[in-house]
Order: sequence, then structure tokens, then C-alpha cells
Amino acid sequence: MTEANGGPATPKLSKNEGLKAASGYLKQMVADELLNDEPTFSDDAGQILKFHGAYMQDDRDLRTKLKKEKKDKAYMVMVRIRMVGGRMTAEQYGVCDELSRVVGNGTLRITTRQEFQFHGILKQDLAVVIRHLNENLLSTLAACGDVERNVLACPAPIKDKKHEQLNHDALAWASHVAPRASTYWDVWLDGEKIETLPPAGPPLVKQAGEDAVEPILGKTYLPRKFKTAFAFPEDNCTDILANDLGFLAVVEGDSIVGYNVLVGGGLGTTPSAEKTFPALALPMGFAARDEILAVGEAVVRVFRDFGNRSDRKRARIKYLIADWGMPAFRAKVEEYLGRKLVDPKDVHVTDVDDHMGWREQGDGKLYLGIPVQNGRIKDDGPLRLASGLKAFFEKYQTPGRLTCQQKMLLMDLEPAWRDEINAWLEEYGIASVEKVSTVRRWSMACPALPTCGLAVTDAERALPSVIDMLEAELLRQGLENERLTVRMTGCPNGCARPYNADVGLVGRSAKIGPDGLPGPGTYTVFLGGRTIGDRINVEFKDYVPHDQIAFELAPIFARFKAERLDGETFGDFCHRAGVSEPAPAEVGASTE
Repeated sequence: MTEANGGPATPKLSKNEGLKAASGYLKQMVADELLNDEPTFSDDAGQILKFHGAYMQDDRDLRTKLKKEKKDKAYMVMVRIRMVGGRMTAEQYGVCDELSRVVGNGTLRITTRQEFQFHGILKQDLAVVIRHLNENLLSTLAACGDVERNVLACPAPIKDKKHEQLNHDALAWASHVAPRASTYWDVWLDGEKIETLPPAGPPLVKQAGEDAVEPILGKTYLPRKFKTAFAFPEDNCTDILANDLGFLAVVEGDSIVGYNVLVGGGLGTTPSAEKTFPALALPMGFAARDEILAVGEAVVRVFRDFGNRSDRKRARIKYLIADWGMPAFRAKVEEYLGRKLVDPKDVHVTDVDDHMGWREQGDGKLYLGIPVQNGRIKDDGPLRLASGLKAFFEKYQTPGRLTCQQKMLLMDLEPAWRDEINAWLEEYGIASVEKVSTVRRWSMACPALPTCGLAVTDAERALPSVIDMLEAELLRQGLENERLTVRMTGCPNGCARPYNADVGLVGRSAKIGPDGLPGPGTYTVFLGGRTIGDRINVEFKDYVPHDQIAFELAPIFARFKAERLDGETFGDFCHRAGVSEPAPAEVGASTE
């Protein structure tokens, strides 16, 4: 398209850009509709509501029934809490537990970004929920929307210098790049500003014409969401390469001297649009600890000013880097920064730890990592996880942390408590890590149906039965102790990070049951990533029914056992040997 003078036409901005501009720093529409009698926000207000940490949803299990009865959808709100590094006090856990029971659906969910989500909140209760969270020094601000999302950091409460430095730096960055407009407190707290992050200093990268209210994010905020993670090379527990911006610690002695700055990660994709793809972050340069705020700010500003604001499918920073190339992107960051960057150090991701089981903190106390299947904290038959955690935090009053693998760490535990805490696990039917299979331990899924509006299949509700079948198959082949990641999502957006897993399962099509409800359908199976998260996998087979996944993988497991090299992981084998589908006669695979 060209303009009348023959020059290139300015791309038309997406609708969301107009909404952000018209919102008055995210205030209008949300404030206007908050107190009306409607059970939902309008579509336009719902887009702005995301910046406040909430999504409008409906119970999709009830859609068909309600439609037949000519009734409205069963509207509800998902509320997400910003919890940098997954940090929480015992009192804060108690508040979250109470809200989940009183105004939620009775469950809490640990996300893959170290934070809690509430599901089933009614619009009429939203203001009370957000106020109560803030009064207990928790916030939903910027947990969603086109801003810096929850900042990830290693949750292990190890009392050494490097872990303390990394968590300090993550908190400082989260504070520095958070929204600065007063809107959030004006809408939800009657203007009373409650600080839930360390006070932010002024922007460090001065720029002519910057917005007076939001000098870093700008009046229309970022083109799309922006995610940041901090990690150690030997422990990539935050999946740093799947983030838009990553700070990979460079440690000398017992201290962090700086970080390799990685940019351009992001796993969301749209299979029908070839212009989209998953990508892992690439090294851009090195920054000393006292430089990371300025360097990170420059990256955000470049994304703000040059990211795609016309096509939201291409609006992530990974596409900007793919289109420009890293040299050009780095040069633009240096221009904004006002100086040259130092080249990255020869430091790379080498391993990962999920921090499960009993561990020493380094100060004479212990911490305990508890597996939580797919992050869902609930009471379900003999497993009374919600009741058990409520009782634990009420009794011991120690802090906790959430992990990027949807698990929980209980910290600052006295060694003398170990036997009684083990008895507590037994009393509430909570499995210790020793009682969980390796494949289940390293699995995770997004919520998908019935709450997510983007899902085409189940994930959280489907994965447990898939893991049951994989457990049986791996045991049959003598591979039950192999560490491999299995991650399932109900759509291609990749919230559970399936595209860099050993086995990625991505929802493809729904299967509608006789009751009219969507359920476990078919999935695209990807193979060849690996547990440490540093490689994108490739498609193995498409449209695999959920109850056939283990069957289709069985011959690949057999080849792995017969042909693997010494020390080779399952993902490495699939990458080396190739994962094109064998002929049916060769492996007895289904010909459907």
C-alpha cells in the first residue's frame, strides 16, 4: 500500500491501540462500567481491564446448556496476582485462600509465571477482591496486559550472596518498569496508593518528548505483553530463554558481577499464520549489576517505539528482532542507551532444578518443595491440598514461594519440624516428591477449558490421564526414571511452554461429547526440545487423540532405549535421530 505521494502508507493501528489511547492511562471504560448492574464488562472495557490484572471469562462447560435455555453466558472474572519471584508471606497465603473460598471457585492456581490466579470471581465482587489483596501488600497491577508482566526469579530460598542478589535485582527491575500512572489506585483504592514494590526511581534513559505520566511505557503502553526472567546458568528454573528479556547471571566467586542480557524469547504462535512462530531469546550483550535497569529500560523503549502496533499477531519483540536481525536491534538499543554494549560473556544455560523435596537453605533451616499437579490447589477426594496448606500456614507462619513449574516451596523450616511436617503430608494426602513419578513431576498444563476463552481443547483436565498412560508405558520399557518435560496447552498460545519441552502437546481440535460439552480432543505432538529449555522442538504428529498419545510415543521411547548414546536425554535423542513419523508397519502405529 502506498500514499498519494508514492511513499509507504502508515499501517493502520489495531483496535487495541485506539482503546489504550482513549482510556486515559487505562482509567476510562473500566471505571465507567465497574459499578453498573451488568454481569460482564463490554469487550472494549475488557481489553483495558487486563492491565488491572483481570480477564473476563465464562464457564464454557455451561455455554451449550445456557444457549438452549436462551440464557446469558455464565460470566466470571479471572484475577491474577503479581508476585515477583513467587514471594509470599504466610498471611498473604491466608488471604488468597480465604478469597478463593469466599468469592472464587474454591481453588487457587499456581501459574507458570510464579503467581496465583483466582477463577470464578463475579464482577460484583471484583473491587472487594482487589482492595483486599492490596491491603495485604499484594497487587494485580500489570499481571496482565501490554506491559511488563510478573518478573521471574529463582524461588529457592538459599541464603547465599548470589541468590539474594538475584532476587534483589529482580525486585528492582519489576519496580522500575511497572506502570506509574495513578489509575490503578484511583479506580480500586479511592486514590490511596499502597506500595507493593520497592519505590521506583526516575527513568535512567532520557529521551526527548517522553510521556510525562508513563515515561518508560508511554501513553499507549507497549505493543504487546512483555516478559522478563532472571536465572542462573546451572539452574534455568525460570525458563529464561522463553522470555522477551532475560538476565542470565554471571557469577564470580560467591557474587553476581553482572548478567548476559538475552532478548527475543516468546512461545506463542498461530498455526494458521506462517508469519508467527515460537522463538528462544538470543544473547545481546553483558551488563554489570548496576547497569541492568538502564539496559533493560532501553530494550523496553525500543520495543515500545518500534514494535508492531497494527498486527497483534506480530507484535511481540521476537518478531522485531527476526525482521531486523540482532546486530540492528542491538545498535538501536545502544542508540537509546547512549553507549556501546559489552559483548555477552561465554556463559550459557546448562541445567535446571525444580527445587522439590527437602533441601537445606544454608542458614541451618530447611525448605520443602511440594509437587502440585498442574498448579491447582484444591481438595479432591483423599488429596486435601487446599485444606492442608491452609492448616500449614496457620500453624507454622513461615513464608512460601511459587515456582515456574507450578509447584510450591515451604521455607524457613526448623529441622526439628521435619517429622511432624512429613506426618502433615500424610494426614492430608499430599504426595511428597518421592511418591510422584518422574514424568508427572516434570509435567505441567495450562487451565484451558472451561475458563479460558482461547482454548480449543482441555489441558489441565486432560493431562493427568495422559500422564497415567505415559507412566505405564515408560515403566513397561524401563524408562520410568528418565527426566523429560511433558507440557500441554489447550491452544497454540503456549502458556505452559510446550514448544521447548521434550514432549509438547498442543490442543488442535475439540471433541464434543454426547452432553454437548467440549473435552479432550486431538493434539499436535512436538518432540525434541529438552528439559533445560534451550531448544525449540519440532512437530512429530498432528491430530493425535488424547488417549492415543502414549501409544504414538511408545515406538519413539523404544528407539530411544535401543539407540541412545551414553548420557543422552530423550529430547537430545529426538533432536539427533529425527522424529519424522515411522511407517505404520514398522511400529504398529495407527493409520487413522
